[in-house]
Amino acid sequence: MQQHFAPQAKGTLEVVSDLETFFRDALASSLKQQHLSIRGHTTDYLVNMLTVFSKTEAFFEPTEEGLGLKTLAEMLGETLEAENDAERNAILQRLGDISLFVAGFLSRGFERRVVDVDYHIAMGGNAYGSLANRQPPSRGALAQVFGELAAKFQPLVDVLNEISDAAYAYSPRDILRLYELWLKTGSRRARNLLRRLGVEAAPVGLQVQ
Repeated sequence: MQQHFAPQAKGTLEVVSDLETFFRDALASSLKQQHLSIRGHTTDYLVNMLTVFSKTEAFFEPTEEGLGLKTLAEMLGETLEAENDAERNAILQRLGDISLFVAGFLSRGFERRVVDVDYHIAMGGNAYGSLANRQPPSRGALAQVFGELAAKFQPLVDVLNEISDAAYAYSPRDILRLYELWLKTGSRRARNLLRRLGVEAAPVGLQVQ
């Protein structure tokens, strides 16, 4: 049986053999912590996405230089060149999934990149919103899932951040990054973390001199 390591508490790791169960429990705990409610089908979708993306070959794609990730702009461009609706929907779904996963689990890397987390939030939310509108009446449950993912994209980024940060200790540089995140996205989680760290965030939209 394959074993995986997952954060359990600050500075510790727990060995888990069932990633799906781990992500379901972690998601339930984080949703409660963030005071966010989502439908059962949406929870199932997120648990499946997290479990699948825990495998490198599912998250990354083969490129000429090896495994890598297409940019969100490249994926969006591919939707315009898709030969049929099924192909276009598949690309939109991956665009939304990648945006949510990267913003939720890899956001610390944004400080070294040109694009930031707010770009991923906008692109991912729009991709899920388009998918919701493109579902036929016979797939109403799936339309609801994509619609909820679109409507609650930023709070769900906070939820995934909470899971990712379970074993992370914040540095002064991270505090500045949290403050920037609060100003750019209005993340309630970023504001609460700043308060927990002794920093009172200015209201979003207020320019700091």
